[in-house]
Amino acid sequence: MTSETLLPRPMGKLPAALAAVVPVATAAIIGNFATMPNLAPWYESLAKPPFNPPNGVFGPVWTLLYILMAWAFFRILRSPDGALRRRAIAFFLVQMALNAAWSVAFFGFHSPLAGLVVILVLVTTIAATVHAFLAVDRIAGGALVPYLGWVTFATLLNASILWLNRSA
Repeated sequence: MTSETLLPRPMGKLPAALAAVVPVATAAIIGNFATMPNLAPWYESLAKPPFNPPNGVFGPVWTLLYILMAWAFFRILRSPDGALRRRAIAFFLVQMALNAAWSVAFFGFHSPLAGLVVILVLVTTIAATVHAFLAVDRIAGGALVPYLGWVTFATLLNASILWLNRSA
């Protein structure tokens, strides 16, 4: 099956909206399941850098970022078909899988090291996704920039947590 078969063009608004929400919601649900039952006491016991945001910040930030991701992907799905669109779709889906994988690696496996490995690939893939989106729809690409910024910050947090807990 090709991406033309999976995501035909033109896509109506409702099919595009559903196709945009499903991968984002799936990653959010997987991340939520990996995160919530494991936050306490393991995560609370970790040494964290002084710039670590309070736990209450993560939910609202991720909610906004997931909304922006779905909206950006919707715009790509509604754009004219072509190699650039197919490339943007492929990058987006890969980075969404990596997004979910980070939560599983870091929280699910209680492994800042595994999390760091995944997030380094993730942040690179998000940058490639932004670049691919910009080539198709500048607004969609711009909508992913806050996500890239947050995951870059999360990469620093992850690396700092790994460093601060290296003897644990």
